[in-house]
Amino acid sequence: MEEIQEKNLNSDTITKLEQVVETILGKDKATFTLRDKTSGEILYTYRGEHLMRPASNMKILTGAAAISELGLDYRFKTEVFIDGNVEDHTLNGDIYVKGYGDPTINEATLKHFAKVLREYGIQHVKGKLIGDDTYFSGETLPPGVDDEGETHYYGARISPITMSPNDDFDASTIIVEAASGNIGEKPMFNVIPHLSGLQISNEGKTVDKNAENTLEIRRINNTNHIVITGELPEGETAKVWVSHQDPTKNTLLFFKELCKDAGIRFEQEDAIASGTTPKHAKLIHTHESRPIAEMFSIFMKLSNNSIADIFLKTMGKQKHGIGDYVHGLKVVRAYLEKLHIDFATWQFADGSGLSHHNRLHSNGISELLYKLQKEPYFENFFESLPVGGNTNRLVGGTLKDRFLEPQLQQQIFAKTGYIHEVNTLSGYVTGKSGRDYIFSIMLEGREEGIPFLDEGLKVIIEIV
Repeated sequence: MEEIQEKNLNSDTITKLEQVVETILGKDKATFTLRDKTSGEILYTYRGEHLMRPASNMKILTGAAAISELGLDYRFKTEVFIDGNVEDHTLNGDIYVKGYGDPTINEATLKHFAKVLREYGIQHVKGKLIGDDTYFSGETLPPGVDDEGETHYYGARISPITMSPNDDFDASTIIVEAASGNIGEKPMFNVIPHLSGLQISNEGKTVDKNAENTLEIRRINNTNHIVITGELPEGETAKVWVSHQDPTKNTLLFFKELCKDAGIRFEQEDAIASGTTPKHAKLIHTHESRPIAEMFSIFMKLSNNSIADIFLKTMGKQKHGIGDYVHGLKVVRAYLEKLHIDFATWQFADGSGLSHHNRLHSNGISELLYKLQKEPYFENFFESLPVGGNTNRLVGGTLKDRFLEPQLQQQIFAKTGYIHEVNTLSGYVTGKSGRDYIFSIMLEGREEGIPFLDEGLKVIIEIV
């Protein structure tokens, strides 16, 4: 056993923790650090400086930096401009939508934008509907997203102009629901809130209720084409979040449809474009999101990748004038330095932890969790963590189906993490003794690591 430090734990407890590492977590697959919650002292560490992929434990860093550097009161804005004069209810020019990364824009917001235009007297537009998404720069596809992830919500593209289909703020996605029809027929489908310029080919088939469900709903990579394939047993349904191919364009295509519903007609059939808002354009509406304080819990509990990277790019823009990953991560590094966290060996690629190029260690994560307790925003941070075994998804979050045993209720407050062959969990826990601890466990090399991680933590709780 290597790199073990002992402070305030007796030798019998140390021996039992060693056994947990060797027999449950996996000696060559784990890093583990246990600290006293009050003093911050490391009580036990195994390979605590060993670098591992953090998966969504990266959101501990990004989230803490965001509420510190942007502030809990920070609101994202979206602006609507017109460039041209309005005569006889006709806009002789273009409409510009300038985005600043608001992940909470939804159908109701876009309907309000259309209402504002109509109340301004616009019923006919000779020009285009132009999206100004220049607030962020660089690639829209998050680092490390592969062909499979490119079409799914967890790998959605990051744009200053985007929309979410529901109150989970899964930006740059739509929801496709499928329901079985009669045997031999194609399943029925519904899209929430709108296809937004995407197209669907339904090649699925309804089969006998005893058959296997092989239905798949997937956007073809780098296209606007969604294909429904496979078989859906009679009486069953399916629901899939599909990412936008081009968030700016897809959002504006839906907005154009809502303008039509509001009685605003565009003369040009192909009226959607991207561009920079002219300095002389007239601002007619500014929309502000709810403050970060009100979206932070959803972000952390549901482990929202899009919001993580939106936070990151926004920090880069606010602090360095460039809204990309490089400058956002500069802000994260500066934040860690301010808290005197030793991150010299750490490697960063994104804000969400989706990339396999991130590297952190359990000693550092647990040190950050200790020092956060002294920050004025700690209450917001702590309340955002998933609560083990709480089946309310907005409380338990990604831990709502884990640690369900009665004796574990209200004992574990921690951020989960998963990417291929990586499982992580870091946070705050109360031991069987009633003593409070900070822990960080990271596992690599196991495709199904959650049972080992959870069983290990359960035994640790019994030991301490």
